[in-house]
Amino acid sequence: MSNKIFSISSAFVLGASFAVADVPKVAVDIAPVHSLVSKVMNGLGEPKLIIPAEASPHEYQLRPSEAKALQEAKLVFWIGEDLTPWLEKGLSTLASEATITALLEVDGIKLLDFREGALFEAHDHDDHSDHDDHDDHDDHGEHDPHAWLSPGIAKVWLNLIAAKLSEVDPSNASTYFSNASSANKDLDSLSDEINKILDPIRKEKFVVFHDAYQYFEKHFNISASGAISLGDASDPSPARLKEIKERVEKEDIHCVLAEPQYKEGLVKAVIEGTHANNAVIDPLGVSLEIGPNLYDKLIRNLAINLSKCF
Repeated sequence: MSNKIFSISSAFVLGASFAVADVPKVAVDIAPVHSLVSKVMNGLGEPKLIIPAEASPHEYQLRPSEAKALQEAKLVFWIGEDLTPWLEKGLSTLASEATITALLEVDGIKLLDFREGALFEAHDHDDHSDHDDHDDHDDHGEHDPHAWLSPGIAKVWLNLIAAKLSEVDPSNASTYFSNASSANKDLDSLSDEINKILDPIRKEKFVVFHDAYQYFEKHFNISASGAISLGDASDPSPARLKEIKERVEKEDIHCVLAEPQYKEGLVKAVIEGTHANNAVIDPLGVSLEIGPNLYDKLIRNLAINLSKCF
């Protein structure tokens, strides 16, 4: 009898190991995407993160372990060249055998153009030809790439991720789609929670460090008044700092937001001598534990820290 039990147990363990072995190796570019893919793969496997959360995605040199993860991957999910143009060459050489999905290129999402000038609402988004700050976007692609900050777009991506995983791993398709469905419901609840957090400050004016949050703003019906820096990889000019500071004083803006990746002194220069508070918001999840819970914490922290700023 005991031998029979042992045989059944051994067969179960062996079967489980085969199931795990069949799960495709997946590589992703940034921590928020890693979190979304982790949600869909939950219980089966875990993707490999290529760009650490504390590193700038706009300029990064792959370590050997990260290059190896791309070489071994059967699937790669990345935001796209608008965020990490340098990664495109690496994907074509290191991940030439993988199915590569650029999330900004999928159907069902609306991409936003970069806003021009220090003061957003003063400009027509459909006509960028007359703005002196246009050159600040030379390092970017055509569209604002920070689309992961919209839970609505994240929901579209979750379904796509489940579909792509199911194509190469059909035996686990039901788990992928079930996980995606559960994650979508969680994001709906998260949006309800954040709307309640933002309701008391929805009409307040605030300035962000750089123009990375319009997908978040659009989803939650709030609007930044301006940005200290338009580009992620370049410091603002003294003239731009002066323009923002004057706007903060003139319109009695009470909140100027910093980011952990950028120079704190630039924010202090803007709010010095004004009545504005400052807080730190993080679009990448620098201080958060990598994994399926990072995305929800990232979006929730944006709302909480923005609210506390007032």
